[in-house]
Amino acid sequence: MEGHELRVRIRRAQSVQMLADVVWRMYNIHITLMPKKEMPAGSLTLLILRVLNAGPLHGYAIAQRIHSLSCEVLQVEEGALYPALQKLLLKGWATSAWGISETNRKVRFYKLTAAGRKQLASELSGYNRVNEAIQAVLRNA
Repeated sequence: MEGHELRVRIRRAQSVQMLADVVWRMYNIHITLMPKKEMPAGSLTLLILRVLNAGPLHGYAIAQRIHSLSCEVLQVEEGALYPALQKLLLKGWATSAWGISETNRKVRFYKLTAAGRKQLASELSGYNRVNEAIQAVLRNA
């Protein structure tokens, strides 16, 4: 093997290692650091749709359910939750109705619509595709 070809192969190997290092750092940021401060971009709608798939809940209960199901890693801030719920209502993915919470407060309950279930399936499919791609890079790099 000539010196030039060897240098090219070494550069490629270093590039693959650098890519693997970047992906690993991004993975750690998303899994450990970001959820404590904010939800990873684009994930809140998916999580809300998934939680509402089990049945109607009010806003605070949605946030608590996400927190509980994520082993208390993910925290949904009110400033992100209610705009996201409003978006679901506007897009027809959820409906809402006033009711009384378990603490006797008047609250708005959100319920998934058929269009919301269809959107959930679409978003889960997209998430799984991206997740598989990231896993392939991590396995093969």
